Amino acid sequence: MSSRTRPPFRAARAPRTVVGLVGGAVLAMGAVLAVGGCSSSDQPSAGATSSSPSVAPTSSGPAPPVARPAPTPPDRACYALTYAQAIAPTTARRPVPCSRAHTAATYAVGRLHPVVDGHLLAVDSRRVQAEVARACPQRFGSYVGGALDDRRLSMLRPVWFTPTVQQSGAGAEWYRCDVVALAGDDRLATLSGTARGVLDTSTGRDHYGMCGTAQPGAQNFHRVICSDAHSWRAVRVVAFADGPYPGAGAVRAAGDGPCKDAGAAASGGALDYAWGYEWPSAQQWRSGQHFGRCWVPG
Repeated sequence: MSSRTRPPFRAARAPRTVVGLVGGAVLAMGAVLAVGGCSSSDQPSAGATSSSPSVAPTSSGPAPPVARPAPTPPDRACYALTYAQAIAPTTARRPVPCSRAHTAATYAVGRLHPVVDGHLLAVDSRRVQAEVARACPQRFGSYVGGALDDRRLSMLRPVWFTPTVQQSGAGAEWYRCDVVALAGDDRLATLSGTARGVLDTSTGRDHYGMCGTAQPGAQNFHRVICSDAHSWRAVRVVAFADGPYPGAGAVRAAGDGPCKDAGAAASGGALDYAWGYEWPSAQQWRSGQHFGRCWVPG
């Protein structure tokens, strides 16, 4: 992974999945889940000093282009981004009217602080990128609305962009936070307007919810947005306290009761019903996912 690659949702191996059938066997199977990305190390911006002797040009020619600072992007703007463009650390895409089809909407624009203890850090340094990686998720919840569990059960995600190294060297010091919706593997869904407060409504939660094409853990299971065709849905969060990873056995056992109850509630009183449970792996725990999800058919 290059130092400028900053995927906000990288595919990784997921926790094992329990699928329960009342009156039947309990099976353990694998699934795929999306988690966070990576960043580069702190380094001062290049160009402050040079040990090479200056060399006079031997011929005349056009002056080299001078980098100009990228203008601060507008807030509440909409963009037609592909998945690859959404996970890139920088962007040159122009806004489109929010009344037209689009896949990303800006919910915050802020200013970087690249000078630390008198040293100018590169825009792609670990320190500067970590600042943006904190700021955008912190402002995400108040924008899309809903409770924390609503956001954990949705396919909405925050992504963020900074200037290029050349633009930063010319004086650009902004960052941009966008909201996108995952349609499935490596695909973005079309957003409705700016998506502001969309999880405050049952319609928005149903539309942008997390669903599956099959029971979790099945070979043909794929995570999809609930507005697309699906047969299972994530309906409940099993949260854990922060701290060291409790162990696979503990996090697995914690979901048995809540997820079985969720399956019973979704069955409409039927005596036979199914339910599923995903719990966080140790790797996902280290990435900040301290919760599991209950799944039911529907």
